[in-house]
Amino acid sequence: MKVEEVERVRELLERQGEEALIVRLDSFIALNEGLETKKGEDYIRLSILSFLEGLLLSLKMKYPGNGEIIELYEEIKEKRAELDELFRKPAMQNLQ
Repeated sequence: MKVEEVERVRELLERQGEEALIVRLDSFIALNEGLETKKGEDYIRLSILSFLEGLLLSLKMKYPGNGEIIELYEEIKEKRAELDELFRKPAMQNLQ
């Protein structure tokens, strides 16, 4: 499964010299390879976007003035939130 945001984050990590984070990113992606047949493609995409969001949040705190990090973080956060809605259980009507 290819998630375009992974490559963008990897390139950003390379430019920042964050080699240790690249290794963690690659490990996480490798762990998720092939799981889309068991868990579903959207579920795995959500998992990957959530990981990327957390990674970028850490970078945002480490490099607070970096506009590229902030922009990519906001973009991925929005995509993750949209996809997350697919997995939310509807509220029970009698509890409202």
